[in-house]
Amino acid sequence: MSSSDPAPGGTSGAPPPQPRLARAAGVIGVATSLSRVLGLVREQVFAGLLGASPLTDAFVVAFRIPNLLRDLFAEGALSAAFVPTFTDYLTNRPRAEAFLLANRIITALCLVLGVIVLAALAWPGPLVRGLAPGFGVDQQRLTILMTRIMLPVLPLVSLAAVCMGMLNAEGKFGTPALAPAMFNVVAIVTGAILGLLGLPERQVVVGWAVGTLLGAGGQLVLQMPSLHRTGFRWRARVGLRDPGVRRVGSLMAPATVGLAATQVNIMVATMFASHEAGANTWLGYAFRLLYLPIGVFGVAVGTAATAGLARKAAGQDMEGLRDTLRQALRLVAFLTIPSTVGLILLARPIVRLLFEHGRFTAADTEATAAALLFYSLGLFAYSAVKALAPAFYALERPRVPVVASLAAVAANLALNLSLYPVLKFRGLALGVAAAAVVNAGVLFAAFQRRYGGLLRRDLAVMLAKVSAAAVLMGVVVWGSARFLERAVGTRGLGAAALVALVPVVVGVLAYGAACLALRVPEVDAARRVLARFR
Repeated sequence: MSSSDPAPGGTSGAPPPQPRLARAAGVIGVATSLSRVLGLVREQVFAGLLGASPLTDAFVVAFRIPNLLRDLFAEGALSAAFVPTFTDYLTNRPRAEAFLLANRIITALCLVLGVIVLAALAWPGPLVRGLAPGFGVDQQRLTILMTRIMLPVLPLVSLAAVCMGMLNAEGKFGTPALAPAMFNVVAIVTGAILGLLGLPERQVVVGWAVGTLLGAGGQLVLQMPSLHRTGFRWRARVGLRDPGVRRVGSLMAPATVGLAATQVNIMVATMFASHEAGANTWLGYAFRLLYLPIGVFGVAVGTAATAGLARKAAGQDMEGLRDTLRQALRLVAFLTIPSTVGLILLARPIVRLLFEHGRFTAADTEATAAALLFYSLGLFAYSAVKALAPAFYALERPRVPVVASLAAVAANLALNLSLYPVLKFRGLALGVAAAAVVNAGVLFAAFQRRYGGLLRRDLAVMLAKVSAAAVLMGVVVWGSARFLERAVGTRGLGAAALVALVPVVVGVLAYGAACLALRVPEVDAARRVLARFR
């Protein structure tokens, strides 16, 4: 995809999103949507079985440890460093050399992560006590047990990320995007079995940790047949001095810091929240809901853009790279700004519908909805970082995301210290959102200053139009939700579904109509993507 590709439809100014980016994002978005929906079902099962309690707080903290490392090594630094390098090899070298590089990276990954997992298995206590200083002795023991169970998740999902990067570089997006769905399916089945067995809560939460480990294995296994069809065969190959391996390593080191802001900020929030019973669970549920639009929109656009950015950088097509990044940001804004408005206005009805059953109470709904409201203020920024940071790694300029990440962590820590005494867990969610805004702002400003091409009038006009359409949508959503609450109430599954879902449908229609009236070009791209799945 080059900057000279014909732009379909649209209005004057910048062309609408490039077809290949929109199509790839659409494929990833649909597959990711399925995974996120299954993820919500998984969270519903978890909420129904255990609600929000010290036991669930223990699970959330135990999973945070491999989850942080997963995001740093798998979804973060590894993907940012490996995808551009592997794509460059596929583009400019024999295919056998690209596969040899992948084998050497996988071998090195197994060795490094194996050492990390073994060390954490031997000494999980300091990790747990540092992350959750507010836990009591029994709660810490349970957290340590589940941490040991779930630590192997790290190498499994990291290897899955390598498979995903290789398939994306080959232009195959569907199967990698579906892989997380396998993780959720295994967890849901595990939860159903635990519920049918009628075990005590402590055994249920430990069983859930086992299901999480099995799900991570499924995420890797699902991708292996597709990778096999590309001609790749895994062979243990040690080559730490290989130039390609060293190139990936040199990019990973700063990328680990550069892409860590959100997860580090969540870890800081976890430490504060450990002093408030149920807070880590409320924050976990809220962030899971927030990650639905991030995964469907931000990750989808970011994943598609990352492969395109890598190809442009490998071909030294700077104008094409700017164009790809600009179009990615336009798509992110088009999709996430209305999502932000919707989450703010419908946080309580959505949480009530999804989670308020079994051991999850109305008080848990209020707390989770409050956290979701504050988290959602950073939705556009979270998603924009998914496109902005890979641009610097594709250009082999990893220091800029490092600076942005450190600025975000500093902002989050300052806000947590100042807001937690006043707002408690709500202040923690607001701090994470504000830190994401800082991260995205620094990346955007740095790219514009160094390379230009982002801060253009057409982008500002598009953002103004999308914001206006989202405000109009918000009025319609708010009015319909209030009307339905008065008409049918909120008690019972049927009423809860009407109050939560009807305003969503009405809001989507209102937003689409407003964007059409305002001639937002991204509407045409969205319609073409939808047409592919009829």
